[in-house]
Amino acid sequence: MPSVEENLFAWTNYNWSEQGDEWSQDWGGTDFLWWRTIYPRIRKFIPTGTILEIAPGYGRCTQFLHRFCKELIIVDLTEKCIDSCRERFKSESHIKYYVNDGKSLDMIPDDSIDFVFSWDSLVHAENDVLESYIRQLSKKLKGNGFGFIHHSNLGSHVNKQNAELSALNQGWRGATMSAELFHEYCENNSMHCIAQEKVNWLCSALIDCMSLFSKAHVRQNIVVENTCFSSGEADYSRYLSNIYSVTPISQLPQQPICGSIAQPYASPQEPVGDKVATLPGLSQDSKITPHRKSIKLHVSIR
Repeated sequence: MPSVEENLFAWTNYNWSEQGDEWSQDWGGTDFLWWRTIYPRIRKFIPTGTILEIAPGYGRCTQFLHRFCKELIIVDLTEKCIDSCRERFKSESHIKYYVNDGKSLDMIPDDSIDFVFSWDSLVHAENDVLESYIRQLSKKLKGNGFGFIHHSNLGSHVNKQNAELSALNQGWRGATMSAELFHEYCENNSMHCIAQEKVNWLCSALIDCMSLFSKAHVRQNIVVENTCFSSGEADYSRYLSNIYSVTPISQLPQQPICGSIAQPYASPQEPVGDKVATLPGLSQDSKITPHRKSIKLHVSIR
């Protein structure tokens, strides 16, 4: 259970010589991670006016985000990370930099953010951190604002009877956070999840989640279980990064089994009852069943 204090210690003392790009190797590099995995999921919400990025690290995604807004605000727990970003992006006058306590957004004016973003950082945060951020974002986001946050779903794999994990904690995930809690926190703070994609990460279990949410109620939530994220999307991106290069044939990796996949929640038809969703790239036997206040898609990505 990584605490705020443990995160501060870990990332202050981490060797950032590769600026976080080492975590993009599974995609074949940060460019492939951004353009193949992240951008297709947020493209409907950028470019925009003001973007808030929480926990940017050394700017792995910041280098792309700043091109899609008039103003970018980045907030990180680690002063070392903010100092590095300030130096790295010193030519970009529209970026503001803040060090926080790992939970607070007091430096952000209310009703000022069009889009909030966080990738591969808040997966190390427990539920108290996510609840705090969501509570504050309900005030910081504009009325027509949206957010995309990548967080832990490891909490959904905790046995309620003995509190033991049924999945390996790959990558130091927050053990108390889950997709269901994120949805609950949004609802409790007058915001609304509109898409949640549970994904496997470095293992077969769905230990991560990408949650898309809005200030206004624009539709019901769609919950997707993507069991082919690591072995499909990431591995195939790395495969393509070698194919479209001068890498000798003898050094090319084996083609992943899952192959190329489309984004599982891109522009679905609003489903009713137990009908089949029309989702590009998904098998037509994907069934839709009501799930609390959400619509849960059990998808097979081929």
